[in-house]
Amino acid sequence: MANSSAYGGGGRTPSTPWRSDGLALLRLTGPVALARIGVMAMGLTDAVVVGRASAIQLSYQALGWALPAVAMVAAMGFLSGVPVMTARCHGQGRPELTGAVLKRGLRYALGIGVGAGAGLYLFGPAILDAFHLASGLAAGAAPVLRVLAASLPMMLIATCAGMFLEASGKAGLSLAAMWIANLFNLGLDLLLVPGTFGLPALGAVGSAWATLGARSFLAVALTVCIFRLRQARSLGLFDPVRPDRAAAAEQRRLGFGAGLSQLVEAAAFSGMNLVVGVIGALTVAGWAVVINLSAIVFMTPMGLSSACAVLVARAYGARDPQGVRRAAILGFCAAAAYGLIALLVVVPLRHAIAEVYTADPALIAAASAGVGLAALFFLPDAVQVVAAQALRARADVLAPTLTHVASYALVMLPLGWLLAVKLGLGLNGAVWAVIVASLLSAGLLIGRFWMLGRSAPALRG
Repeated sequence: MANSSAYGGGGRTPSTPWRSDGLALLRLTGPVALARIGVMAMGLTDAVVVGRASAIQLSYQALGWALPAVAMVAAMGFLSGVPVMTARCHGQGRPELTGAVLKRGLRYALGIGVGAGAGLYLFGPAILDAFHLASGLAAGAAPVLRVLAASLPMMLIATCAGMFLEASGKAGLSLAAMWIANLFNLGLDLLLVPGTFGLPALGAVGSAWATLGARSFLAVALTVCIFRLRQARSLGLFDPVRPDRAAAAEQRRLGFGAGLSQLVEAAAFSGMNLVVGVIGALTVAGWAVVINLSAIVFMTPMGLSSACAVLVARAYGARDPQGVRRAAILGFCAAAAYGLIALLVVVPLRHAIAEVYTADPALIAAASAGVGLAALFFLPDAVQVVAAQALRARADVLAPTLTHVASYALVMLPLGWLLAVKLGLGLNGAVWAVIVASLLSAGLLIGRFWMLGRSAPALRG
C-alpha cells in the first residue's frame, strides 16, 4: 500500500485511494490506447479507401485479412514477454539486461513472422478455397492474403520494438513513428488503390501493398530509434547476448498465455469472416465495416486493460486485497462506462459511419444496420478484456484462455453459422452471435475474479 504522502500528504480519507488509483488508471491508459488506435487506424484507412472505390474489393480485402490477422494478433500476444521483462529489469535496477530482452524478442518476432508468413503465402489460398465461399471471393482475396502474409515479419519486428520503447518509458517515440507510418500508408493507399499518376488501379491488392510499405517503414524507424537512444550502451544494446536459458524460458512463458488467448479470439472472429463469406460479397463487406469499426472502438479498452493490470499486479504483489478489488472495480466500471458512451455515440451516427466506408447504397443499408446492432456488444466486450487482464495480473493465466475458447470458439462460431446462414439472418445474425459471446465472456471472467477474491487466504492476510 502506498503511504499517505502518496495521496497528497496528511491523513487519508476513505475516498482518497479510489481517487488516486482512478487517476493512475487514466494516466496509464492514455499512451497504450493511443498506440493501439494507431495500429487500427491503418486498417481503417485501408478499408475506407478500398470501400469507397468498390464494395466487391472491400469484400476481397476483408477475406484477405482473415487469416493474416489471426497470425498477427496471436504473435503479438506471444511477444508480450518483451515489455514485462523489460520493465522488470528496469525495476530491479539492472537496465543493462534489457538489451538482451529486446534481441531475444526480435529473434522471436522474425522467426514467428517468417514462419507464419511463409505458411500463409503457400497454403492460405487453399484454406480459403476449402470453405466454399461465394463465387469469386476466394480468388479475389488470395492475392491480398499473400501480400499481407509477406508483411508479417516487419509488423512483428515493429511490435517488438514498440513494446520495448513503451516499457522503457519512451512511448512518445513509438507513438510518433506509428502515426507517421499511418500517413505513409494513407499516401500509398491513395496512390495504389484507385490508381493515380498513370498507375493501374490495384484495389484491395493495392491496399495490401500499402500496408507492407507502411509496416516496413515502421519496423525500420523504431529499430533505428532504439539503437540511437542516448542510453543505448547502458541498456546493453551493443553487448553480445549471453546464453540465459532461465530468462529466455521466462520470456516465452510470459507470452504464452496471452498469445494463446488472443489466438483463439482472433481465429474465432476471422472464422466469422468465412461464415459470412458463404452468404455473399455484400454480407462480407458489411461485416468488414462492422468489425473494422468495432476493432477501433476496442483499442481504448485494450489500453485500459493494460493499465488495470498494472494496478492489480502492484496490489497483488503487496498482498493488498482491498487494493486488488479497488483496481479491478475501477477498471471494470471504466470499461463499462466507455462501452456505454461508445454505444450512445455510434447508434445515432450508424448511417453516417457506413457512408464513410462506402458510397454503395446497398452496402450502406446493410452496414448501418449491422453497426447499430454491434454497438450492443461494446460494453461487454470492453469489460471482458479488462477482466481477462486483471486475472492474468493476479497470476491466473488459464481461466481467461479457457473462457475465450468457450465463449468465442465453442459458442460464437457455431451460433453465428446457425443465425447467419441456417436461419437466414445474414449480417445481423453474425452480430448477434458476437453479442452473446461477449456477454458470456464478461460474465464468466468477472465471476472468476470475484471467486478468487473470496478464496485467496494468502492474499487476504
